[in-house]
Amino acid sequence: MNSTALRSTWPIPVRLNIVIAVLSWSAAAGFLWLASHAQFWWHWAVACVGFALINNTIFSLLHEAVHGVLHPNRRVNDALGRVSAAFFPTGFIIQRVCHLGHHRRNRTDVELYDYCPPGTPMWLATFRLFCLLGGFYWLSVPLANLLYIAGVVKTRLFREKIAEFYGMRPMVEDVCKAPSATVVRDILLSAGIQVALFILLDLSLLGWLACYWSFAMVWCAVQYATHAWTPRDIRNGAWNLRISAFTRAVFLNYHYHLAHHQYPAAPWNALPKLIDHSLRRPGWARIYWSLWLGPRHTDEPDPGKPSPELERDLEQAL
Repeated sequence: MNSTALRSTWPIPVRLNIVIAVLSWSAAAGFLWLASHAQFWWHWAVACVGFALINNTIFSLLHEAVHGVLHPNRRVNDALGRVSAAFFPTGFIIQRVCHLGHHRRNRTDVELYDYCPPGTPMWLATFRLFCLLGGFYWLSVPLANLLYIAGVVKTRLFREKIAEFYGMRPMVEDVCKAPSATVVRDILLSAGIQVALFILLDLSLLGWLACYWSFAMVWCAVQYATHAWTPRDIRNGAWNLRISAFTRAVFLNYHYHLAHHQYPAAPWNALPKLIDHSLRRPGWARIYWSLWLGPRHTDEPDPGKPSPELERDLEQAL
């Protein structure tokens, strides 16, 4: 079934998406306020846990917008995506460029964090993996936005040395090819929304950091468990993980990641119907905790370039 058929069979849940967006943005702002004005330790706990979960809902909405399936009107879709991107925080176009690049490079040597491919030192593969598990990959995203504004990202030193060391050079190269004016506009918009939150809610830096690092740990735990130890196949290298109904609702079916990679134009509410139940579906916790044992060696070949069918479906998903 192609992406065009999916759009007609499972239309975008427009009203529900808007309601979820408004409620999740409001809740995220509320948790940031609570963390910044906490009087008791449990205020911090509620704020950090609540923000870690609800900001992943917002990220799932951003993910939908990146694929053009948050709203059928392109301008509205991108506007909702830009507000959601501000809560990461990142620029919307940067996220779109990087994520679509992920769909084209999934499980290739340049995007293989769980295995150590031939030619890569094990110590470097281990360092990269634990940066991801520790939440530092989230930190690299807003930091890269600031470095882009400062003109650092496009320098030869950053692209060929720093980005290469951290295994992010392909993403950086893609971002450097994006239209600069649009990238800068999106970054400034996200920065403006973050500044507005600080001013209007009288946020503290400590409360903000506590919430965002909690979010970073949960976000990284989901992002990498959905691909760990899967076949080295660009389209099929992902899991449809088993999780609780509550988690599935909060993350808008994000853990059904194999279905998403197979049908990138399908909205989040359609994914449960696209799962092949004959395939193995491990639990999220088992996959996640196995990553803390470190990367493994692999002799499996690089899967190469994405198929024309995948390229077609990615274009239709926009």
